[in-house]
Amino acid sequence: MNWLDYGIVVFYIIFFLGMGFFFKDNKDSKDYFLGGKSMGWFPLSLSTMATQLSAISFISAPAFVGLKLGGGMKWLTFEFAVPLAMIFIMIIIIPPLFRSGVVSIYEFVEKRFSVSTRLILSVVFQISRALGTGVMVYTIAIILQAVLDIDFVYTILIISVITIIYSWQGGMKAVVWGDAIQMIILFAGLIICLYYGWTLLQEHGGLTQGFPKDRLQVIDFNFGIGEGNEYGFWPMIIGGFFLYASYYGCDQTQAQRLLSAKNENTIRTLLLANGLLRFPVVLVYCIMGLVIGGLITVAPDFMEEIAATTQRYFPSEYKANGIKADLMIPVFIMKYLPHGLIGILMVGILSAAMSSLSSTVNSLSAVTVEDFFNRGKTKLSAKRYMLISKGSVVFWGAICIASAFLFGGSKSAVIEIINAIGSVFYGPVLVTFCLAFFSKKVNHIGMNVGIISAVLINLIFSSTIQEIFHIDLGFNIFWIWLNFTGVVLALVVAYIVSAMTSKTKVKGISNFNIAIKKSDFLIKEVYILVIFFIVILVFSYFIPSILG
Repeated sequence: MNWLDYGIVVFYIIFFLGMGFFFKDNKDSKDYFLGGKSMGWFPLSLSTMATQLSAISFISAPAFVGLKLGGGMKWLTFEFAVPLAMIFIMIIIIPPLFRSGVVSIYEFVEKRFSVSTRLILSVVFQISRALGTGVMVYTIAIILQAVLDIDFVYTILIISVITIIYSWQGGMKAVVWGDAIQMIILFAGLIICLYYGWTLLQEHGGLTQGFPKDRLQVIDFNFGIGEGNEYGFWPMIIGGFFLYASYYGCDQTQAQRLLSAKNENTIRTLLLANGLLRFPVVLVYCIMGLVIGGLITVAPDFMEEIAATTQRYFPSEYKANGIKADLMIPVFIMKYLPHGLIGILMVGILSAAMSSLSSTVNSLSAVTVEDFFNRGKTKLSAKRYMLISKGSVVFWGAICIASAFLFGGSKSAVIEIINAIGSVFYGPVLVTFCLAFFSKKVNHIGMNVGIISAVLINLIFSSTIQEIFHIDLGFNIFWIWLNFTGVVLALVVAYIVSAMTSKTKVKGISNFNIAIKKSDFLIKEVYILVIFFIVILVFSYFIPSILG
């Protein structure tokens, strides 16, 4: 990087600090955590995608497709269930939650079940999200260190401190508009990498045999059971549906964006946009991975550069694998792009990391204030509410930084445990909200036992946990199935235990206007998303023919 690249990065940092100052006038909880419930569908839609399509995706998705052993275009199967999940959230999840007027979605759970149910979900969300985000920040920081030759301590602080400052000042409005801008920068970076990668590939004579056939297959009709059976059609559709329905509808990080919308029509539009736009964006990720992975095969010095960088900064991985695949995109940027564009792409990587961090910090703060300080009959004054809210932003920002330093570089098991917890928890969370909306038979005892039982059983059968604790049950289940098994287990146990404790009173939620109306069944949106679901399946099936 030269002075032009560093100038672009500095300008980017100053801009976001200024944006936090611009949105600094927040008077109460709805201003600070829900943007005054005045946000439009366009920035919210970009913010939603930016949070999900993080810096890890920018770096790891192309590396998985183009370089990682066993990788390829099957990464696209992660997107198959998104349109179906958006339909479910539009009709089932959003009407009750939005009409309830809550800030922390776990407040809704307390109204229907109990304080204990609310706190179970809240605490697990806070711990898992803070640790997971810390590891994400560490991963990006260590990769930036490898290509920029700047100590990861400084890259962590650059990512974290700037994000904390503008999140602290501007609240949800700064986070959402920051995410929207960062998503645009990120997508521009994808297009730049794709263009230069293709141009360089042709300059080196192109691929004589085309893209590797084994990397072009998307759809594999396996059931995700047994060694090597991953990314199968059925687990990605069924497990993916429950994962995305829970993540977008029942995870505070995403649900808080939906609750920030002006009205339900705005939410439907942003969910429709998200259901339609995610697949094209990820398709660009994947094609970029194919192109840059192809460049490696015709430019041996590119692979040598990746190997040398791996040996210098990741010696243990160099000994095991020879290369760290996640370095493919950063090394490509530094080796082949002109100055100025290098700065823009580094900003793209920083943007993706900062969008995920800002969303996490804001959501963790909202949950902390609402679930621990503003709960009960006595509410905080507006002044005290804002004081505690801003203090919580700083607190959780510090926790994320600390987890990056303490856990990010220790052992891979930490990352594996966090991923395992995420995959086993979404199913029980989704069931909790659905039963809160519709069941008149499940009490809080049944729900609490259902959540805990489902999580524990999923952990036992998680191949990740088996590997960590050296347990061999004789078979492997692809982790995405755990989102489905979590739903089934939590549902069955909740009803059985509630029947056994039938004398315990089942609380109602009559004080919330949550009734689902006939108008909530949105024919136009459902029709569009179902057609799009069919289109992406057919398109994905023919990708080997199209790109081969």
